[in-house]
Amino acid sequence: MTVLNLKLAVALGLGATVALSGCTRIGGGGLNQGGVLPTQQNTPTSLTPAPTPRVKETQLQPVKPATPVVETPKVEAPRVETPKVEDPAKIAKIDPPKNTTPVTRQALIGAWTVSTGGTNCQIFLALTKWSGGYRAASRGCSAAAISDVQAWDVKGSQVVLVNSSGGTAATLFKSSESRFDGSTTGGGAISFSR
Repeated sequence: MTVLNLKLAVALGLGATVALSGCTRIGGGGLNQGGVLPTQQNTPTSLTPAPTPRVKETQLQPVKPATPVVETPKVEAPRVETPKVEDPAKIAKIDPPKNTTPVTRQALIGAWTVSTGGTNCQIFLALTKWSGGYRAASRGCSAAAISDVQAWDVKGSQVVLVNSSGGTAATLFKSSESRFDGSTTGGGAISFSR
């Protein structure tokens, strides 16, 4: 052992002795740390453990459920058929009116009332770039061709509506200052007006 280790061991031993001596009582009629004279030496007594009964082994009864278990019948989800996007070459075409002028995107921005399939709803055209052209959103449209429109663009004198799969949903031509007429991919008539 080195001198430093020896000094450390002696210091720790003395510190422990001093700490332990403060916890003991002074016997033989002297005063303890609390200032009360001890009447007798307290020595720990051993305790006898309480007797424990033997555990009996028995078979448990099965647990009955509080409510009867009812099996629910399996229900198959209804089949949803995806609407077909027809070949653009087979789309019923409406010939553009004579003397049509090119349409600008800025002239189409905003809300339009759409009439198709005997129903009316709204479509909103914005100049935000989107897959397939510019962003479009419909509100209250029950016709499948229009409720699925997500984009639009202008190609020459026609307005092209694009569905979520990137296909053409409808094409329209300007018929008056605030009206466009055309056809959907399914061959139905469609018009925009303000």
